[in-house]
Amino acid sequence: MKVGILGYGNLGRGIECAIKQNDDMELKAVFTRRNPEDVKILTEGVPVYSVNDIESKKDEIDVLILCGGSATDLPKQTPEYAKYFNVVDSFDTHARIPEHFNNVDKSAKENGHTALISCGWDPGMFSLNRLYANAILPEGNDYTFWGKGVSQGHSDAIRRVEGVKDGKQYTIPVESALEAVRNCENPELTTRQKHTRECFVVPEEGADLAKIEETIKNMPNYFSDYDTTVHFITEEELKANHSGIPHGGFVFRTGKTGWNGEHNHVIEYSLKLDSNPEFTASVIVSYARAVCRLNAEGQTGCKTVFDIAPAYLSSKSGAELRKTLL
Repeated sequence: MKVGILGYGNLGRGIECAIKQNDDMELKAVFTRRNPEDVKILTEGVPVYSVNDIESKKDEIDVLILCGGSATDLPKQTPEYAKYFNVVDSFDTHARIPEHFNNVDKSAKENGHTALISCGWDPGMFSLNRLYANAILPEGNDYTFWGKGVSQGHSDAIRRVEGVKDGKQYTIPVESALEAVRNCENPELTTRQKHTRECFVVPEEGADLAKIEETIKNMPNYFSDYDTTVHFITEEELKANHSGIPHGGFVFRTGKTGWNGEHNHVIEYSLKLDSNPEFTASVIVSYARAVCRLNAEGQTGCKTVFDIAPAYLSSKSGAELRKTLL
């Protein structure tokens, strides 16, 4: 499978590393909005092109992985490039997924391509675990906690605020809420009771700090529903203390079984990630394989992780999977 990458930031570099670990895949090209000569990738012999040249390469690439941000990039890019390629993105603005799906589905179907949106660990692997657990325990409650870790989407959103030079955002679970769920107390938790958000912001010189803080705290879909703390720091402090990109989280389903619901159960799925973008990239690359297979079978339009059978993700044959993993 010949893979193209659009955007070479943390996620794009993670995609490149993941491709190296998959023998049935080859990185064919990287596309960038920057000057291609300024982008140095890890894979020898693979060209870096301007995004302006992307259409001319459509016959050379089996699947294009889009590594832009969910705030402004992917809502435009994914429907546009689904005209020319099979595509995968990691769109993670949960409230806008239905709208994004419809836009991408129309474009992909009209052009005979297969697209997968919202792929990663949440949305993505956590979404699957929520679905499985709901099906298994139909009478119960769902709980999802993220962190402590750096959210790429939220960090991207604060960097786009006027007056912000750079920044990182940490999502932090409220420990008392976690323990209440584990203890089968089935608490009713508001968004604000489950997580806090902490932002470390490098302002541009002369920027209005009060306005930046107000804009971040009132940003819909990102910060407005949370207790958010904004710290203003220097570039040196950001580099020294916040250069990593760890993350993780928990998905719970609590439920009851038995004729009178006398038995309690807790399903817990957790991730602890040294590198959020590299793990996200590894999920995306496995689903890129599935997208290529579906397109070869003639399935077009937009898909989500809910639509993909697990066997399509693996490079192993059905016989190998049944022998080694079942």
